[in-house]
Amino acid sequence: MEIKYAALSSAGPVRDVNEDRIGFWQPETSDELLVRGSVAILADGVGGQGSGAVASGLAVDAALAVFKQAKPGMPRPQLLQDMFRAANLAVYDAGIKSQQQHHMATTLTISIFGNNDVAIGHVGDCRVFLLSGGHIRCLTTDHSYVAMQQRLGLVTREEAANSSLSSMLTRSVGQDMTIAPDILAVPLHKHDCLVQCCDGVHTRVPESDLLEVVSRNRPEESCRRLLALAERRGADDNLSVQVIEVDAVEQVAYFLGQPYFEEGPSAPMSHELQPGSVLDERFTLTEVVSRSGMATIFKATDARGGQTVAVKVPFMQYESDPAFYSRFEREEEIGKTLDHPNILRIVPVENKSRPYLVMEFLQGQTLGSLLRNVKRLPVADALRIAGRICEALDYMHRRRNNIVHRDLKPDNIMLCDDGSLRIMDFGIAKATGVRRITFGGFSPTVGTPDYMAPEQVKGQRGDERTDIYSLGAILYEMLTGRPPFEGHNAYTLMNARLLGDPVAPRKIVPEIPPQVEELVLHALERRPDDRYQSAAEMKEELDAPDNVKITGREARLRPFVVKPPWAHWVKVVVFYIFGPLLLAIIFFLILNTFARK
Repeated sequence: MEIKYAALSSAGPVRDVNEDRIGFWQPETSDELLVRGSVAILADGVGGQGSGAVASGLAVDAALAVFKQAKPGMPRPQLLQDMFRAANLAVYDAGIKSQQQHHMATTLTISIFGNNDVAIGHVGDCRVFLLSGGHIRCLTTDHSYVAMQQRLGLVTREEAANSSLSSMLTRSVGQDMTIAPDILAVPLHKHDCLVQCCDGVHTRVPESDLLEVVSRNRPEESCRRLLALAERRGADDNLSVQVIEVDAVEQVAYFLGQPYFEEGPSAPMSHELQPGSVLDERFTLTEVVSRSGMATIFKATDARGGQTVAVKVPFMQYESDPAFYSRFEREEEIGKTLDHPNILRIVPVENKSRPYLVMEFLQGQTLGSLLRNVKRLPVADALRIAGRICEALDYMHRRRNNIVHRDLKPDNIMLCDDGSLRIMDFGIAKATGVRRITFGGFSPTVGTPDYMAPEQVKGQRGDERTDIYSLGAILYEMLTGRPPFEGHNAYTLMNARLLGDPVAPRKIVPEIPPQVEELVLHALERRPDDRYQSAAEMKEELDAPDNVKITGREARLRPFVVKPPWAHWVKVVVFYIFGPLLLAIIFFLILNTFARK
């Protein structure tokens, strides 16, 4: 692909320091350009006091280094993953060394041009626009809190534009040890233009003006005009823009498949599936979405209809593990019985050649990821999200086979880019008529300690009210920024909910209304009989919190006191040393009494 590239970046009319960083590189020879392509990178640093500039510079330099050193012909989705991992590690490590790990971060947007398309990786709130045939469309999704609010219908566009949370990111490079970029590929044609810009530009220049400026000018002049337009409209942030115009593209068949499907002659041999593999002559695996210690999730294309799906494939060494295989089968068996807009949809597949699970493909981030980045949510948003979860729980609990999730937690709730929400992972769910899960040598206590109900801690299977407790724990964390119980290990967490109650939410965040506190504590009652008895009952109060009757639950809370480590040894000393000594004294006194008589 042949392109014209231009870029411009400035501190803007208000800021003293430019914390944006732009990067571009392409090989000098046409042969190398054919196999490597070109790359344009934009990073908008976060943190202030210069740390944002450091973060954006580190991210761009690390990503460029990976691109230049990558093996020619490497699948571009995999290359983008590698570039983001390197950038994230560079920023995260620098933050730890400077003791600013909570304040050093950056957005990162990368576009790789080659053959007849562009592969884009994106984290943050910069944007990529495609101008083609006189039309413009935004290719990326903002990872900002107000954008998430808009997608979920929590605020209007006007409210979002004036929100005090407009600069809060829900995903950034360097904030955590791991990173999950959005990755997409878009075909390009001759004379198409791609525009990458930071939020300082796109919040001041609407798409209609951007289309007009870029359509009427060469890339260099377009950059100058867009920054000048943003400044005239009151820009108060750094300003950066990159304009890439396509001069020529290769034919589709000229380099068919190589960037995505061929591993190359030196690729290591492996029985594990790789991007490019075709599973059961139906699912073409296009890229790795995530990889855990036990399974890989691939993005794939279903030959029956052409839909994009997610395929979860366990590693071969776990296929013979009875506990893992039982959970895997259970997830599919229960998932196929559910049909609700707030529950992950499972695609039924017959006659599989090996164990795998096919699901609808979701773009977005988990509630857990959101909470790790923004800590706590506004009360209204937390209630609305909890209300949607309640809708799904009510559907599950009312079904003929009475499904109880039993592992409800923020990381099992996906907030999708299209504004929808999904509950995921039914691996340890309980359902009437579905075989009981076998854990082999594992503990019968299943679930995640932070969100486990007391009856689960006791090893009981639980019922609908078990999910109510977990949702109460999730709502508690959304409102306060921390889970109901905290401890150094899982046993402390589990004992805490058996022997005590959480801190009242209003003691942590006084702005929480008393009615909302009452609602949360009602869901978190230790005895199932004292909780909401159904998700529908809880949903009714979530929708109308002002009508919640306050019964003084916060006054009846009994705190769980974590005993210091030395307390155990005090008991040992008293029992084994002073205990026998006391018995000896008593025995001596008794003998002395008899001797006097």
